Amino acid sequence: MSINLFDLTGKVALVTGAVHGLGMAMAKGLGHAGAKIVVNDLNSLEKVNSAVEEYRSEGIEAHGYIFDVTDEAAVIENLKKIEAEVGPIDILVNNAGIIKRIPMVDMEVADFEAVIKVDLVSPFIMSKYVVKGMIERGGGKIINICSMMSELGRDSVSAYAAAKGGLKMLTKNMATEWAKFNVQTNGIGPGYFATSQTAPIRVDGHPFNDFIISRTPAARWGEPEDLAGAAIFLASKASDFVNGHVLYVDGGILATIGKPSNE
Repeated sequence: MSINLFDLTGKVALVTGAVHGLGMAMAKGLGHAGAKIVVNDLNSLEKVNSAVEEYRSEGIEAHGYIFDVTDEAAVIENLKKIEAEVGPIDILVNNAGIIKRIPMVDMEVADFEAVIKVDLVSPFIMSKYVVKGMIERGGGKIINICSMMSELGRDSVSAYAAAKGGLKMLTKNMATEWAKFNVQTNGIGPGYFATSQTAPIRVDGHPFNDFIISRTPAARWGEPEDLAGAAIFLASKASDFVNGHVLYVDGGILATIGKPSNE
């Protein structure tokens, strides 16, 4: 009997912050593979409703909730609602995140701590409470959205790099503790992607656009859809023996110190 290793039919996938951008692209991939999608936003019902409508317009069953992923009590309350109204969570994607581009000497401690709380503490909170149900049911998938800044530093993103580096190691520790319960915990590390946020700098002649094109062996920015396959893989049976791994989807940037010569 053949088995579709990538079929997610009947699964419930909670993708935090997936009301736009790369999170939505990954959630759409999971949805088109058969999963029911649950998304949240911090406080915008308009964003949630708009996102749910967009998912449903593509034939994806989707549900939206408003809650703060850094608020432990709110997380507990809303996870109970999701389980009662949609079903037990089989796949958790810790996608919600923020970045503050401020040189370290100018960064306030409160700003540094805010980034750490959203980008590192919230995946701990979400995973801690979701994994309990996964363990009871005999398995599950957790995907932490890391970054190339999990491996590399860059000017003005100290808090973000610290959080994403920590998230890489948190991913490994989650795998260490939960693999024996048939819970696979892995990460995805996106490279530089073409989104509405990067549109102003993705024009020919812009120094940063030229830098990314020259630095990336694939010689292009990633498209949001490029992340869908990685998300489906790490959410499906195809990755049942993959644990504690960060899959970088970056066009080869981390593989080289510079774009290979054409000569």
